Amino acid sequence: MPVAWRACGCLPNRVIGAESLFPPTIKDGSAMGTDAARSLHSPLERIRFGRDVLLYESGVLVDLAGRLDLSFSRAAELLFACRGCVIVSGMGKAGIIGRKISASLASLGTPSHFLHPAEAVHGDLGRIRSEDAALILSAGGETEEVLRLLPILRSWGVPIIAMTCRAGSTLAKQADVTLCLGEIEEAGHLRLAPSASTTAMLAVGDALALLVSKLRGFRAEDFARFHPGGSLGLRLSKVEDHMRPPAECRTAPQDATVREVVVATRRPGRRTGAVMLVDRSGRLTGLFTDSDLARILERKDENALDRPIADCMTKDPICVPAGTSMPEAVRLLAERKISELPVVDAEHRPVGMIDITDIIALFPDHWHGDDGEEACEQTFPRVCPRTVTDASEAREAGT
Repeated sequence: MPVAWRACGCLPNRVIGAESLFPPTIKDGSAMGTDAARSLHSPLERIRFGRDVLLYESGVLVDLAGRLDLSFSRAAELLFACRGCVIVSGMGKAGIIGRKISASLASLGTPSHFLHPAEAVHGDLGRIRSEDAALILSAGGETEEVLRLLPILRSWGVPIIAMTCRAGSTLAKQADVTLCLGEIEEAGHLRLAPSASTTAMLAVGDALALLVSKLRGFRAEDFARFHPGGSLGLRLSKVEDHMRPPAECRTAPQDATVREVVVATRRPGRRTGAVMLVDRSGRLTGLFTDSDLARILERKDENALDRPIADCMTKDPICVPAGTSMPEAVRLLAERKISELPVVDAEHRPVGMIDITDIIALFPDHWHGDDGEEACEQTFPRVCPRTVTDASEAREAGT
């Protein structure tokens, strides 16, 4: 048997004063008496019971944090060195916790998937490779389905990390690294349902996944690549992820006439509400919007369309450099009350455009209400369709 890191002289995992968290008629595991049951009919007593559970489990975590040892460091080193996938396995509630730990590892840059111990011996062993590492969860460390996996993993040279409450269990003895949680008494009136032990497993799994991601140099930008959907993905994304590419943007020289620009700037796909105007070096100098065109037509000036577009464009428009975060872009759209936001490179040449209608389309469920006032307060703080108007309209209104 290979040498295992087992600095597991674990003391019973108890919370100082925990005996007082539950009434004596409840905590000893016996059926609740009539008085105890009656007391829980009071809302305050139910709240107290819930608080006691939370305080008890938080105390377990505090105690466990003080007893982390070299085995935790060794487990992180083993996962960091893994060239394949981290196979996480466990039965029952431990298996449910294992699924979450596996998902956390994967989202933090460590390839991982969950392997059900019972399904493993019916074909799912084909998911395992010799370059993988295994993280096995079992509170008691004697679960039959889990133990059946161990000799198979060892025969393939897969290193095993055990997470268990019992240092002397079969699982702990056969693992290369043992994360011993200590003897944890469960919470609640029965002290039987997996609660404090599974909380401890989840917390240690989170700590392990986060440590390995830090060892890998995993950054917020990397995290964003794995979370492109929903409000989280938007908060972490860059303008390049959502802007119209150059092929779908309307760009024209600033010395052209209004008529030339309107006729010559057709593009495939949904049109943007503005044309980006550039000088002879290709640098952005102005923006001409649909509202600008509408105002020219409203004047009924026959010669207006043949005048230089530079005379009626918005000079030095608000823009953002490539690499700007989407929350910053959304903030500018809201605060400056604009609908289009050009994206430029280091030479101030346009490389794309953020259009407010594209952002709304990405998250249709966040924009409701007849007057558009109910906006997505978390994804788009202070932004709603009613307040996002064209910059030139704001100027004419005197704002």
